[in-house]
Amino acid sequence: MSAEKKLVGYLCTGCGIGDRLDAKQLLSTAKREGKLQECKQHEMLCNAEGVKMIKDDITEGATHIMIAACSRRAKVEAFNFPEAAMTRANLREGVIWVRPATDENGETTQEMAEDYIRMACAELRTINKPSSSGEQSLNKNILVVGGGVTGMTASLEAAAAGYPVTLVEKSGALGGHAALLHKRVPHRAAAIGTTNSRTADLPQPVDNNVAELITRIESAGNISVQLNSTVAKTSGAPGRFSVEIATASGPTISADFGAIIQASGFKPYDAGQLGEFAYGASPDVVTNLELEQLAKEAGNGPIRRPSDGKEVQSVAFIQCAGQRSEREAHLPYCSGFCCTTSIKQAIYFKDQNPGCDATILFDDLRTPGAAGEDFYRAGQQKMVTFSKGKATEVVPGSSLLVRFQDLILNEATEITCDLVVLATGIVANSGPDPYAQLAFDEAAEGSSEKETLRKALEVAPPSILNLSYRQGTDLPHLRHGFTDSHFICFPYETRRTGIYAAGPVRRPMDIQQAMDDAAGAAMKAIQAVENAGLGRAAHPRSGDLSFPSFRKEGCTQCKRCTVECPFGAINEDDKGYPLYNEARCRRCGTCMGACPVRVISFENYSVESVNQQIKNCNIPDEFAEKPRVLVFACENDAYPALDQASMSGRELTPWARVIPVRCLGSINLSWITDSLNSGYDGVVLMGCRRDDDYQCHFVRGSAIAAERMSKVGDTLSSLNLEPERVALYEVAITDIERAPKLINDMADTIARIGQSPFKF
Repeated sequence: MSAEKKLVGYLCTGCGIGDRLDAKQLLSTAKREGKLQECKQHEMLCNAEGVKMIKDDITEGATHIMIAACSRRAKVEAFNFPEAAMTRANLREGVIWVRPATDENGETTQEMAEDYIRMACAELRTINKPSSSGEQSLNKNILVVGGGVTGMTASLEAAAAGYPVTLVEKSGALGGHAALLHKRVPHRAAAIGTTNSRTADLPQPVDNNVAELITRIESAGNISVQLNSTVAKTSGAPGRFSVEIATASGPTISADFGAIIQASGFKPYDAGQLGEFAYGASPDVVTNLELEQLAKEAGNGPIRRPSDGKEVQSVAFIQCAGQRSEREAHLPYCSGFCCTTSIKQAIYFKDQNPGCDATILFDDLRTPGAAGEDFYRAGQQKMVTFSKGKATEVVPGSSLLVRFQDLILNEATEITCDLVVLATGIVANSGPDPYAQLAFDEAAEGSSEKETLRKALEVAPPSILNLSYRQGTDLPHLRHGFTDSHFICFPYETRRTGIYAAGPVRRPMDIQQAMDDAAGAAMKAIQAVENAGLGRAAHPRSGDLSFPSFRKEGCTQCKRCTVECPFGAINEDDKGYPLYNEARCRRCGTCMGACPVRVISFENYSVESVNQQIKNCNIPDEFAEKPRVLVFACENDAYPALDQASMSGRELTPWARVIPVRCLGSINLSWITDSLNSGYDGVVLMGCRRDDDYQCHFVRGSAIAAERMSKVGDTLSSLNLEPERVALYEVAITDIERAPKLINDMADTIARIGQSPFKF
């Protein structure tokens, strides 16, 4: 132990801790076995007096403090001591709240508490207070890529908050697809007191406000607009992105930015794929976007069909045209805005000519947004016909024959009309998938896999950001090509720290949703700028100053850390050694878990800090009949679920010892081997949901852990241990009943198969 370190412990006896546990024995354990130089007791450590005691000790030289009280998730503001390294022993939620208060449980409950004291002290001895790398500087400039409604809104929001914006748009005008619309779907609910008989009170199509947005952009003093421009290269990291902007006029503009918002929007689905609906065979079959142009041309007059200029007297809208379908070249998802758009467009016709026959053929009618159901009712009251039917064919001619399956009567039928409007969807304009690029680079030359990937990349869309990252040129994708950003758990967050996705490039959405999305992304970008200026981590470990470092002389240049990092934070130098970019790093520790030679660590989290916790738990011999279950619980979902379980009175086996980890991706296989060799009877790993509907705060951490754990069977076989002794589970933060049960089930399994032979 370094002479500069002063280790001090604090034991709280409030919240029932002192009533259930032998505080004197815990203090003795902390000093004698935990090797703390001082250890103090307080009846309510989180109150002003207790906090002052800790602060005074830090002022007088305490460098490392151990707090034995409540969960590390509780009293975070009170126990915020950035001047010292800190660990916490969870005696409240982790011990007394999960064990019944009976005399026969007193011994095992005390043993749990003493183990958590030992483990926290052991961790404390192996960590240090992290400090900034010194590579940071505050750059408040924000780059927005895409000049549609999303990009313009994000620019205005950031600029209003005092952050200069450069807005890059590849075309010659701002506005995107929204500028082509005649009117917008209403974004406000019906007025209070609306009745079914008063159509005027129901929401109606509203004027398009894109021109107003453009005017606000042009008049903003701190927004610079680059039209006919694209991003030629992006390098660097949050706080110091270096971007080259290629302009149509010739010169390339180089600038530095603190954060980036990608608002590259969408491309309309290619209706040429819909031959069954006579698109291309008849000019009177148009898409929803093309109908907007007809409406704009008509102005306040009647809409006329393209073939002969005849005023439209009957129109049919075919919903889900080429979408929500598993057919080849169709879109398998709902594009989110098409139903409300068709209602809006049907009202165009009804407002001009109430006698026009407007029919909407739908399977499911979806009207999201504030106007929602009321807007559907507005269409009904204007006598728009809503027919539950699935169109099968459009036959061209002087009139169009629409054949469909009536889903109410379950019979084939048909209607004739002057015009057919196809409610086609959107395709995300998200650039090529970098993981396909990475797979291509790593595939064996001449292999069939290499050739398949080559063909896929040849037809991939052009790059949006042209990132000079080891992990590819663009933002990773989720399903269906939408830019990675989980729409439930982590909106705007992408796998490239400091780069935020917003609008329909992220998921299907309408204009109002895109504007709301843009505001959220702008706030995230501002947070990234400020965190980067202070050298702090972004979501989810906001405020963490630590960053990974490695012991170069031990590195084998295996590149596993560079490949497995979910965030592109690690490149390689010219000799193949890892090259860390701490501002891109989310501090998940996946690189640490990936390293086979254990040379990667953080100041406040390392292979050794966890190993010491494992080794400093007391392992009774086989005759004591007190097994030990080691639990690695993700701090983002599993550990909070266990805390909530304790608050709800769920009981936990006294044999469990829980170690919170930053992410299951940070788990090094050596921890599993070492724990089994040390005599633990079972190991439970609890992480977040993975795969397409991932809830992992670090995106791929749980998936990577599952891949690694698939190899544990070989380790167990080599140790002559049963495979049931190691279990990995996906746990949601809401699993307050299931989470403790999984641990209790492992205790039952050990009772069935017996304690570890390594104890004998």
